[in-house]
Amino acid sequence: MTTAEATPELDFETRDDRAFLGHPKGLGYLSFVEGCERFSYYSMQTLLVLYMVNYLLPQRFDAVAGLGWLQQWRYGGLEGQPLASAIFGDYTALVYLTPILGGIAADRWLGRRAALIAGGAIMALGHFLMAFEGSFLFALLALVVGVGLFKGNIASQVGELYRDGDTRRAMAFQIFYIAINVSVIAAPLISGTLGEDVGWHWGFGAAGVVMVLGLALYLMARPWLPQDEAGRGKAAGPRPRLKRQDWSRIAAVVVLVPVLAVSLLTNQEIFNAYLVWADAHFQLTFFGRTLPTSWMITIDATASFSMLVAVAAFWKWFGDRTGREPDELGKMIIGSAFSMAAGMCLVMAALTQGGGKIGLFWPVMFHLINSIAFAHILPVSLALFTRLAPRALNGTIIGIYYLAFFLANLTVGTVGGWYSSMDIVSFWLLHVASAGVGLVAFAGFKFLLADRLMGVTTDREAAA
Repeated sequence: MTTAEATPELDFETRDDRAFLGHPKGLGYLSFVEGCERFSYYSMQTLLVLYMVNYLLPQRFDAVAGLGWLQQWRYGGLEGQPLASAIFGDYTALVYLTPILGGIAADRWLGRRAALIAGGAIMALGHFLMAFEGSFLFALLALVVGVGLFKGNIASQVGELYRDGDTRRAMAFQIFYIAINVSVIAAPLISGTLGEDVGWHWGFGAAGVVMVLGLALYLMARPWLPQDEAGRGKAAGPRPRLKRQDWSRIAAVVVLVPVLAVSLLTNQEIFNAYLVWADAHFQLTFFGRTLPTSWMITIDATASFSMLVAVAAFWKWFGDRTGREPDELGKMIIGSAFSMAAGMCLVMAALTQGGGKIGLFWPVMFHLINSIAFAHILPVSLALFTRLAPRALNGTIIGIYYLAFFLANLTVGTVGGWYSSMDIVSFWLLHVASAGVGLVAFAGFKFLLADRLMGVTTDREAAA
């Protein structure tokens, strides 16, 4: 028996695997694993601000180790909702910053497999630490470290399932995002309901259990996943090196990151000030029962899932009919326009509120239109970055991609705190303007810089 037969993953690059919906079987495993990880993450994301505003800060502030010191040192004495917004912003920003370090660790030392396993275990620990108020900050720290090791590296493995020039790559990331959105639908229904109706710690505990299940599934998936470049020894040959044309790809990444961050502001606010606004002002009582506010995230995720499928189907139909469709940047420009329209739905909701509660028409329209924007920006941009990534820095570049989310969430943490003191119409108009900035910047990049900076992205495809 040869070495390749003994360890199927070593023969990975020579197989034409179409066992999962016409894609490699590894895509199915990675999608389900990422679904578990995103269930745990979005359970946390859905509950965190509501937990802090409604329970932890007003009732158990003194029980949290180090929180009083952090309040003064980092947040200048902020209290209540602005403090919750700031903590949420820092937490969600850091979970998108640390994937850069996780990518570097995987590329240089650990390999993606070891990094993913360590990340999943540390994330599960963080969720279980949320069961105790005193360890709140330590739980957030564990989650930040765990996501850093996990997130960028699993996206890199999805990209590595395909040879250069394989046209299935973009569709693979749409499938990957569909798995994410199924988890985001389920997380508020399960963890959100447990947290709001049974007890906050039940919701966080459920997230930890699902993360453990995802880790076990990843361990089972080894034969169908790409082999690690790191830690393979001399038999694997020298590590890939940067080539001259790779620097143009890196330049494109650096230009795109802040533009993408600005375009994401409205979408990222959904888990922060938007939930606080919904909790206080949305009409959520039906037939005598008040629905958990976290279910608004399920509405958003359901719309996102539906629009991912609908948008993919539309562009396939359009491409088959006309023989052409917009490139990645063209779709991101379209997405920014829809993001502006979505923000205007929130402006209309605020303008029509009057003295009562806000009905769900305008919020639902917001989620629907914002989900069309989401489908045109997030999967497309991730596919674009994996195509730009030089082989020698694959995990690192994907980590840099998540730097856009770091910048967006850091901004959301500050801007979300203005909710308590700013006119609500002006608050949402500010978000509309941020989407407009993204639209103009994407358009400028496409028409002024794309040919020079992005033309090299076809080099590997041509060589293949």
